[in-house]
Amino acid sequence: MNWTFLGNHGHVILQLAKNPDVKIADLAALVGVTERHARAIVNDLREAGYVEVQKSGRRNSYRVIEDKPLRHSAEADKTLGDLLSVFSR
Repeated sequence: MNWTFLGNHGHVILQLAKNPDVKIADLAALVGVTERHARAIVNDLREAGYVEVQKSGRRNSYRVIEDKPLRHSAEADKTLGDLLSVFSR
């Protein structure tokens, strides 16, 4: 497989929306990246305001901010929630 329609950031946000209590190791396995890369992507999403991370003891829980607009100018009139709704049908 040479390419996919969604990049790793898209795959991560979809997984976080499905399972907000996912462990980074499990997230990495689901997306097909290293744990380090999964952490970096989650950090990118957090810094951009698409995900909030809440600490609960030694675990993290993730909240996806669905009303944030998509980043590319071609989709800026759509929100993250619009994208996520495509995959929850």
